[in-house]
Order: sequence, then C-alpha cells, then structure tokens
Amino acid sequence: MSGFKNFLLRGNLVDLAVAVIIGTAFGAVVAAFTAWLTGQLPGSSSTFKDASLGDFGFFLNAIISFVILAAVVYFLIVTPYTKAKERYFPSAPPGTPEDIQLLKEIRDLLAAQSAAGGSGSPIPPSS
Repeated sequence: MSGFKNFLLRGNLVDLAVAVIIGTAFGAVVAAFTAWLTGQLPGSSSTFKDASLGDFGFFLNAIISFVILAAVVYFLIVTPYTKAKERYFPSAPPGTPEDIQLLKEIRDLLAAQSAAGGSGSPIPPSS
C-alpha cells in the first residue's frame, strides 16, 4: 500500500490529471468562443453579421462552467493533494545543496594550499 501512496504522491500523476481536466474545460471555452464569433452555435441559424446577445449566452455558459470546474478541482483535488504531499513527503529544509557545499570546501582548500606556498598542484604526483 505504501508503494501506491508513493506512486500517487511522488510522481506527477495528479498534476497531469489536473492539466487534462483543465485543458479539456478550456478547450470547450475556446470552441464556444469561436462558434459564437463565426455564428455557428448549436441550434442557431445566425451568421456573424446578425449574432445576437442571446447567442453570447452559449459562450458565457462555457466560461461559467470552466470557472466552477476550476474551483472544484482546486478545492477538492489540488489543496488536499498538496497537504498530503507535505505531510508524507516534507520538502527539504532550506540551505545550501550538498554539491555546492562540497565545491565551496574544495575552493577553500585550494585557496589555503596556494596561500601556504604549495606546489600549485592540488593532486600530488603519483610514484
């Protein structure tokens, strides 16, 4: 069961699912907008020249549906997912990454060696 939990919370599965849901809903908004501009609304016989404000309702409905769907996805999927992810997999504490810390130590050692009058080569020659 912990493997399934890791699969859900560590990967980008939820991010991808949210992207597909929001992308599909936004595609419906774009389709409604282009249908309204061209006058090709479902069940409508209007053209671009005589598109009425009533035809605008089809596009407005798509926008309202998108906003409601985005709110539901955010509050019922994204927020709990973020809280669960922080609970089970807390983010690393802020600080210097380990590789940067090692590079700083190497730099300091090289600077100390050249200041002490070293041979200039940080690696001793092999015999």
